[in-house]
Amino acid sequence: MIQIYNTTDEINTTAADLFVSSAQKAIAEKGKFTAVLTGGSSPAGIYKLLASDDYKNKIDWNKVFIFWGDERWVPLNDDLSNAKMSYSTLLNHVSIPKENIFEMYKDGVTPEEYAVTYEQSIRKVLGEEGKFDLILLGMGDDGHTASLFPGEEVLKEETKWVDAYFLAPQNMHRITLTAPLINKAEKIVVVAFGEKKAPALKEVTKGEYNPTTYPMQLIKPVSGELLFLVDKAAAGSN
Repeated sequence: MIQIYNTTDEINTTAADLFVSSAQKAIAEKGKFTAVLTGGSSPAGIYKLLASDDYKNKIDWNKVFIFWGDERWVPLNDDLSNAKMSYSTLLNHVSIPKENIFEMYKDGVTPEEYAVTYEQSIRKVLGEEGKFDLILLGMGDDGHTASLFPGEEVLKEETKWVDAYFLAPQNMHRITLTAPLINKAEKIVVVAFGEKKAPALKEVTKGEYNPTTYPMQLIKPVSGELLFLVDKAAAGSN
């Protein structure tokens, strides 16, 4: 489903409200809420809203478990780190236990080794079902999501929940949740705004199925809900 908004602020408010309602529902039903954060600049406004006085007290953060959808393989204090952005905008401002936060980076190991460890952490919290309550995703101008980039072997992964690889066009390692794991989620929310996203969004939602070129097409929930929150510029002629 695609929902089109006039402004980025409206998208941020909708996404923050979805985060809160998902958290309240999961905690009431299961005693915990498992969420996956996304990086880049797009979600910063959502995170700041969740950290505000109007929102943060609506969630029992002691029962929230935070993971990431992907990460550049850089130290946590690097400006390129998705975790660093998430801490500065949200996690440093709410009372979530440190042991409930699972950064997608660790010093002294290879990204491939840590991908195995990260999957083990997910299984410990979620069990073998591997069903997150909420996954937040962005979408690149090229139709990528998480670190599922066009033409990469990770797009073919069917068994691993987490994978890591060297992304040659960016000259850096990436670590990412895979499409099979993402698709298990209860709710997947994709945030996209700006006219540069319009061509990819049109192909992803209305074009022929070609996930090698537009990896976002791999995101097809098994039983959950997929929701695109976009502005009019990104929606284009959709």
